[in-house]
Amino acid sequence: MKTSNEFIKFMEDAGVLTFGDFTTKSGRKTPYFVNTGNYKTGKHISVLGDFYADLVITSGEEFDAIYGPAYKGITLAAATASSLYRNYDFDVPYFFNRKEEKDHGEGGSLIGYKPKDGDRIIIIEDVVTAGTAVRESLQLLKSVARVKVVALFVSVDRMERGTGKRSTLNELKYEHQINVYPIINAQDIIKSLPEGDERIAKMEEYLSQYAGI
Repeated sequence: MKTSNEFIKFMEDAGVLTFGDFTTKSGRKTPYFVNTGNYKTGKHISVLGDFYADLVITSGEEFDAIYGPAYKGITLAAATASSLYRNYDFDVPYFFNRKEEKDHGEGGSLIGYKPKDGDRIIIIEDVVTAGTAVRESLQLLKSVARVKVVALFVSVDRMERGTGKRSTLNELKYEHQINVYPIINAQDIIKSLPEGDERIAKMEEYLSQYAGI
């Protein structure tokens, strides 16, 4: 199994994980930022797919197809499916959505595998903040077939509160009865920093304000 430190170094080398003064969509001032839009080479997406595939296999989840929400989830789902086949000889279908439903040609809102009643689906996402995109995905998937979404896999769990006391990922877990698996979480990032690094105190202060249970 790949380690959290390996993934953190990979993110830093790719310019995806950076430290400084940032503002999240929710208006929170954060000392670190994860910009998965900086994955932009063949090596990046191949290695990233390997990390996701490793997590999927380690989770032990049984599923029939992989779903990646547009836009970032599209490449993540494809990379994960490719790695599962390349490294584990596990050939599993994947699919993703259009932002706007197509009314010509093959039509519909989904591209790739067409889910059917009884399918077990896993969702591959990047970083979940408020959970809005995941909730929209759950609604969409259940509108096309009687599927069961069994798990959500993400790059980073920021461990921040959602709408209540729970973290966003735990809200999704308890509200929708799905398992959630991050490759790393905010505490992993803190642990990876050198002892005495000033970034540790900043991140711990941030979590003390916004962490959920």
